[in-house]
Amino acid sequence: MRILEGRWKLVILFHLFGGAVLRFSELERAIPGISQKMLIQQLRQMESDEIVQRIVHHQVPPKVEYCLTDWGQALCPALDALLTWAINKPDDDPAG
Repeated sequence: MRILEGRWKLVILFHLFGGAVLRFSELERAIPGISQKMLIQQLRQMESDEIVQRIVHHQVPPKVEYCLTDWGQALCPALDALLTWAINKPDDDPAG
């Protein structure tokens, strides 16, 4: 669960699910409220945990893209189930 802790990692994962390949600037625009520093930090942690792959295109101007690794993509069904569970929370739940 350490791999998914933090405010932004799940949001980043949802943007990369389904085989999406996004540039850093596209991720930054897609996630309102995240700072550039935080996005870089989260992506680096996810890359070191082998969930996200960083693709560097050696060109001018430099181009860096991010996508999920196969292992990261394997999280999709589990997180989709968690999202479905959260959406279907009963209204009469005494826990609130």
